[in-house]
This record gives sequence, C-alpha cells and structure tokens, in this order.
Amino acid sequence: MSTATVTPTHPALTVLRRTAWGTTALFWSAFAILEAINHGWLAGTLALTFFVLPDLTFLVALDDAPRMAKGQLPPRAVPYYNALHRPLVPFALIALYTAAAPMTWAPVFAALCGWAAHISYDRAFGYGLRTKEGFQRG
Repeated sequence: MSTATVTPTHPALTVLRRTAWGTTALFWSAFAILEAINHGWLAGTLALTFFVLPDLTFLVALDDAPRMAKGQLPPRAVPYYNALHRPLVPFALIALYTAAAPMTWAPVFAALCGWAAHISYDRAFGYGLRTKEGFQRG
C-alpha cells in the first residue's frame, strides 16, 4: 500500500496562480458588463444573478450554520457549493454557446460570464472547492 504525500505549493506559484485567476475575473466581469450595456437590463440582471448565485448555496443548510466550526460549510450544502464552483462547467458552457449552439440569446451569455467571473474571483482570493466535511481544500 502506498501513501501519497502532499507537497506544499511554492509561494511564487501561488501568487502567479492567483494573479492569473484575478486577470480572468476582470476579463469575465468586463465581458458581463459589456453584454449588459449592449443588450439591456435582462442581460445585466442575469449576469448579476449568476454572479451571486453560487454563494447562495450557503442557504441550503442555514439552520446547521451555528453548529459549524469557523470557516466550515455545513456538509449538507457542500455538494451544491462544489457543483456551482467548478470552473469547467461555465467555461464549457461558454465554449458550447459560442461554437456549437444555434442559440444566440445574449442574456444567457451574460449569465455565463457572471458565473465565470464569480468562480474566478473566488480562486483569485484563495477560495476553492470544499471537502465533504465543509472545509476549504488544500
């Protein structure tokens, strides 16, 4: 039986990774704002809604929150939180929307930009997916 060792990430790599996520966050924010300006209030509303939506998963287990340790998400909310904080999902949907989808309704694209911006900001500030117990990974 082998045991895996966790190697700590070099601080310079962490700074580089967070800077890249921060740049990505600014890009998607600017794109969402541009879509809202060009396509009206519905695009702006959906961009803002999808920007906030991933953190509303905390409400799933709000009644458990007082019993949790500091920084711990109630385990009941973790699957929802992790599902809405995986960057591959909105990025894949954006790629599908722009390349293969016959649909060209701008508010959908604005919503995906808002979602991608949210995840990017989280990663830039050091927040990632949660363990099944509700703590930050890594």
